[in-house]
Amino acid sequence: MTAHLVVAALAGLVFATMVASVAFSDRDGAQRLFLSVDRLSMFVGKAGGWCIVILTLVISYDVTARYVFRAPTSWALDASSMLYGALFMLAGAYALSRNGHVRGDFVYRTFSPRTQGKFDLALYILFFFPAIFALMVSGWFFFHHSFLQNEHSSMSPDGPILWPFKAIIPIAGALLLLQGLVEVARCVQCIRTNAWPQRLADVEELDVAILAAAQSEGLDALTAKVASGGAQAAIAVTQEHEDEALRANRDRTH
Repeated sequence: MTAHLVVAALAGLVFATMVASVAFSDRDGAQRLFLSVDRLSMFVGKAGGWCIVILTLVISYDVTARYVFRAPTSWALDASSMLYGALFMLAGAYALSRNGHVRGDFVYRTFSPRTQGKFDLALYILFFFPAIFALMVSGWFFFHHSFLQNEHSSMSPDGPILWPFKAIIPIAGALLLLQGLVEVARCVQCIRTNAWPQRLADVEELDVAILAAAQSEGLDALTAKVASGGAQAAIAVTQEHEDEALRANRDRTH
């Protein structure tokens, strides 16, 4: 019963967000709120990215201890699993805020912005939010049972405690839910205006940056630059557009 009430409350939150985005999306405060959530997702995602550094050190130490000193560790396997899992979970909202999750771009990019917004909104409602609700509810019970048992890993003799790691599951679900609500509001704005609201500028994949440059400068002009200057010219053009996006982002946030 409790899980059903939680899911119903979360569904009501999604509906309220859609209504509020229709009523208040044209106000400056709404855009500032969206960008604040983007910054939160960015902070958590980049903080979680340091797990890569720690994971590299852990594996390097374990390999060195195992093959050089013949003294393998009993904790490296558990630590590496936890660090990789934490990295994966904490980066989800950050990737969503940057529109970085996998999609069929070869079809999607041919749609008008309004059609893209309708398409995204339908997918969020049909697939994203049910999955996030399940992640949050089941993740909470998963963590809670582990906490009550003071669960330790059974994969090694001196298994580390597990419930702090399992607590990341509902936390990551909550961050994804928050960012998903912002994305739904952006979809509603896009459907109304036929233009996507601005996002925080950040690093971008080269193929996406080249497509943006082609749309801005024209395909023929970009092709001529690449033909005359090679790959370096393409990188330079995309860097110019990324710098312009960063400057525009700073202007919006100040």
